[in-house]
Amino acid sequence: MEPLKIVVGGPVGAGKSTLIRTLSQSEVVDTDVPASEAIGKPTTTVALDHGMLRLDGHLLHLFGTPGQERFDFMWEVLSEGALGVLLLVRADTPAQLPAARSMLDFIVSRVPVPHVVGLTHLDGGKVWTPGEVALFMGTDPELVVGLDPRDSTKAVRPLLRLLELVAAERTR
Repeated sequence: MEPLKIVVGGPVGAGKSTLIRTLSQSEVVDTDVPASEAIGKPTTTVALDHGMLRLDGHLLHLFGTPGQERFDFMWEVLSEGALGVLLLVRADTPAQLPAARSMLDFIVSRVPVPHVVGLTHLDGGKVWTPGEVALFMGTDPELVVGLDPRDSTKAVRPLLRLLELVAAERTR
């Protein structure tokens, strides 16, 4: 089977780099540098993260995007040739939803592929439900999946859902 390219996007701090580090079965390539502005964490991705894993007989190449909008040119570059998008959103940070929606709209307007929204940080205080996030993102609630990017068992759930959508798209 041919390798599948999956884009992992989302705002700063959503868990993209962590998810790729958790799931990758190869050495992870990252471009993290010290953050030059207050973003709530000490480093930020400026170009990409890349990791690979075998899942359900498929070799997945996971390409993590930078979360900051000033790097949106990388969103477009990394999305070229992608077969699906996993967009991570912090469930405990509703202020990030507009940025997440903007990123998803940006990517799928250029590469119309299936997507799944992964909700992270579900253990925080007030968290958004999958239904609330689906409504805001303009997507089907069945495409919103909770996960913990630090736990491989939970981090893989949205990728399995995305593989189902990619397979369905390829059989059309």
